[in-house]
Amino acid sequence: MRTVFGICKCFYTENIYLKEFNLHVTYLNKAQFLKEYSPVLKKLGCNCPKHMPVQIEEEVNRRKQLQGDAAARHKYILQQYVPRNPLVYKLQPYFLHPKLLELVQLARTADVTAEQLTTRVKSLPGRIYAFPVFTQEFCRQFLEELHLFEESDMPKGRPNTMNNHGILLDELGMNQEFFDVLREEYIQPITALLYPELGGESLDSHKVFVVKYKQGEDEDLGCHFDNAELSMNVSLNDGYESGELYFSHMAEEPATEDRLIYQHQMGVGALHRGQHLHGAMPIEDGERYNLILWLRSSRVRNQRCPMCRRRPAIVPVSYGTGDGFVQYTEDVCATS
Repeated sequence: MRTVFGICKCFYTENIYLKEFNLHVTYLNKAQFLKEYSPVLKKLGCNCPKHMPVQIEEEVNRRKQLQGDAAARHKYILQQYVPRNPLVYKLQPYFLHPKLLELVQLARTADVTAEQLTTRVKSLPGRIYAFPVFTQEFCRQFLEELHLFEESDMPKGRPNTMNNHGILLDELGMNQEFFDVLREEYIQPITALLYPELGGESLDSHKVFVVKYKQGEDEDLGCHFDNAELSMNVSLNDGYESGELYFSHMAEEPATEDRLIYQHQMGVGALHRGQHLHGAMPIEDGERYNLILWLRSSRVRNQRCPMCRRRPAIVPVSYGTGDGFVQYTEDVCATS
């Protein structure tokens, strides 16, 4: 059998973000949208909701072209871009913090329990765990390389409609020798113990990107949940003010006004459930860079899409791993 990754059809109709109003909407057609969202938009200060479908349809068309555009950028970058520091494109054990290596070694020990593992990390309410991931020296070298890429004339895909300043690292060719290895050899032994019911032992794909926050650009991030079973957020720098990460309730739980404030530390990652609502508070000075890993298990998401909460209607993709859904097709070469 051959594995073919895909996306759920809901990607073209649901969870469309209207940044001006900090609102996620479903768009099936103009009539449905205006009937369902006009009252809400007017309360949020939108004087003319009937103009919004034009903006939304542009986003839908962007999503439909996303895979082809990403494949074209990836091919062009690999052919034309010359990295300043090619060493950071291939994961080396010395990039990783010694405490992470110790944690992974413990997680791989026979008969170790989740409770034993959590004694070696910072455990926060809501099953959020924080621990060092990268050395500070690697963070500096990695950011230097990303700055050079950002300043180049290479085409650049942006992480999503909520983050307009950032870099998709798969388009730089960093998956196979860096982030695939990081997920399979270092993260999965930990998540297998901490989140077994969310496919922590069967993570078979991811989406990885760097986000940037700066006054006058992306300054904050509205409360949302991730298209992932699990997420890891690693701070890549210091020297900024505010911009803390905050957590609210789980997506399918009753809303609450309570917030857990998480203070970033350079090289340290916060690991949490993808359905845990979270956001970023406004940055007040400097620039903040974070590495985001959306960790996905097709075993889990093939049963229920985390975005539309239905059994996914999978559309195969020809580039990358899509949104982590999987179809199995007959391998013609193997049977011929």
